[in-house]
Amino acid sequence: MQLQLIESKIFEVRGQKIMLDFTLAEMYEVETRALKQAVKRNIYKFPIDFMFLLNETEIKEMVSQNVIPSKSYLGGAKPMAFTEQGVAMLSTVLKSKKAIEVNIAIIRAFVMIRQYALTYKELTEQLKAIEGKFTDVYEAINYLLQKDKIQTEQKERVQIGYKKDKK
Repeated sequence: MQLQLIESKIFEVRGQKIMLDFTLAEMYEVETRALKQAVKRNIYKFPIDFMFLLNETEIKEMVSQNVIPSKSYLGGAKPMAFTEQGVAMLSTVLKSKKAIEVNIAIIRAFVMIRQYALTYKELTEQLKAIEGKFTDVYEAINYLLQKDKIQTEQKERVQIGYKKDKK
């Protein structure tokens, strides 16, 4: 399974990276109903930091972002959101070879996202450190970038004061 495809199915909800039950069911090639039943039979394996139900506000937001085509797509059931740990735990309740292969690919995707986030954070910190050392250079660059805009604004200003008649 392609990591890019998996990454596109990972979303952020409540500050956590998650995957939705119907997406996972599709990847595991099982019905969503079967996946939910397996989880409910083993609910003790899924504490709140592994799996939670989306609330109405979160469902509406997912629909507005086209993650879920419409609320009716869910058939009245609230989707289960699985964190990285929850996805790993799914392999203990869905024991098919396909589920294990998909879980390995999904966990690799979560790891890649985490590594990317750390790299991005490090780069941001390094840029801020550089910016602090070269504040004069940054101010000069910003001035040059804003110069044309400032000149245009000055020309468009209404002049005040004494005006001579044009005759």
